[in-house]
Amino acid sequence: MLSALERFAPLPLQESWDNAGLQVGLTETEVSGALLCLDVNEQIVDEAIRRDCNLIVSHHPLLFRGLKQISDLTDVQRTVIKAIEHHVCVVSMHTNMDNAKGGVNFKIAEKLGLREVRFFVSKTVDGIEAGSGVMGELPAPLASDDFVLAVKKAFDVECAMCNALLRRPVSKVAICGGAGDFLLDEAVAAGADAFITGEMHYHQYFGYEQRIQICVIGHYQSEQFTSEIFRDVIAQSCPDVRTCIAETCTNPILYL
Repeated sequence: MLSALERFAPLPLQESWDNAGLQVGLTETEVSGALLCLDVNEQIVDEAIRRDCNLIVSHHPLLFRGLKQISDLTDVQRTVIKAIEHHVCVVSMHTNMDNAKGGVNFKIAEKLGLREVRFFVSKTVDGIEAGSGVMGELPAPLASDDFVLAVKKAFDVECAMCNALLRRPVSKVAICGGAGDFLLDEAVAAGADAFITGEMHYHQYFGYEQRIQICVIGHYQSEQFTSEIFRDVIAQSCPDVRTCIAETCTNPILYL
């Protein structure tokens, strides 16, 4: 099953700073069930145990950097211990899934009903087309306020952080899930009317008035449907493997 995920989103597509792939466990483990999630913490491991899943497939890696000790001092260390104690393997598909065709940004575009979705900044890695962001067309142009409302509804968010509302219809939409402000200028250059991402730095909002509609919906919220990609890849390549989308919300940010 790991090979199926890596065929869909090959590890060479990940960024140099990332740590996608096998995090905890043995490669030859027979899978009793796979719990699919965005983040891995102790509560996710508890859910995997409760639902008889000995594999967790996450978007964000449990291990970004090497551990110098494994104790009970941090959440990551406790999570590793719990996973090992209960023979739960952890696999993460992060920026390789962000950059893959059909990956995270394509899923966001699907939820918005965009058409003609394609990379707007692309690269070739080992002969594979990849890219950090995608662009597509709305089925029909929308006023900027209606566009923001449509995005909020599609992703069930309480609020969106936007710049001044665009005084022209929104048709072309650029997307980069997660922390995507590094692609904002490329989105403008590509002719996008709007740019959706999960988080942006404060100063990035300046200077884009009436150039592009910025719509920031939250890191977790933008990538929340990634588990559906895992589910579909596993169902196609390993139909006998039982999959469960996690019920535990791992978003650490509260809107009060």
